[in-house]
Amino acid sequence: MPKIEIRGLKKRFGNNEVLKGVNLEIEEGEILVILGASGSGKSVLIKHIIGLLKPDEGSIIVKGVDITKLSEKALNEVRKSFGMVFQNSALFDSMTVYENVAFPLIEHTKLSENEVREKVREKLNILGLFDVEDKYPSELSGGMKKRVGLARAVILNPEIVLYDEPTTGLDPITTMTVNEMILDARERFNVTSIVISHDIGSAFMVADKIAFLYNGVIIAVGPPDQIRKMEDENLRKFLDTWFRKV
Repeated sequence: MPKIEIRGLKKRFGNNEVLKGVNLEIEEGEILVILGASGSGKSVLIKHIIGLLKPDEGSIIVKGVDITKLSEKALNEVRKSFGMVFQNSALFDSMTVYENVAFPLIEHTKLSENEVREKVREKLNILGLFDVEDKYPSELSGGMKKRVGLARAVILNPEIVLYDEPTTGLDPITTMTVNEMILDARERFNVTSIVISHDIGSAFMVADKIAFLYNGVIIAVGPPDQIRKMEDENLRKFLDTWFRKV
């Protein structure tokens, strides 16, 4: 059984039909990259996957449960299975690294201060972040901010991690660091990963499977080597902009 299964997902805002029947399966432990141009519906799709939006039609089955039919209370329980790494890391500027990573533990558990500190240090150390607990986000490099964002995302030991445009606006070296972080997180934390991106280079580096979202539907899905050879005109147009550069 897939970890997540999306069937016939449709969503409209007024006259704008954003999702027009999305079908997708995400297997346990895989890294799936949902690739598409700006405005293709990627962000709307990810909001449905974590239950922030309700579809007009269709279902989203997470670990065997259709979350579109759940109450808000039951949905909050399912959301504990997810961790989220945001495009700009979304760290609280006024909080230290320690306070940022500890925040979900303080909000959602009754652990003692010592237990919280131990768990935060464990996650930071796993991600190679040493001696940064007392630093503020403004003192960190772009790559370090991403890793702190990941530490916060996995502090509650989620089964699924969502990455929202994780390499947007980053220089090539930091982009490579983030790509390696996504691959490393799967190995270290045993998570299923969903990456929303329009970064073709990163997608081909990290993905086990790529799904190409175009005009509200998934028009191609498969391993990177298979996607590279597909002849769909809209997919080719999108991919060729990158492959011509390399």
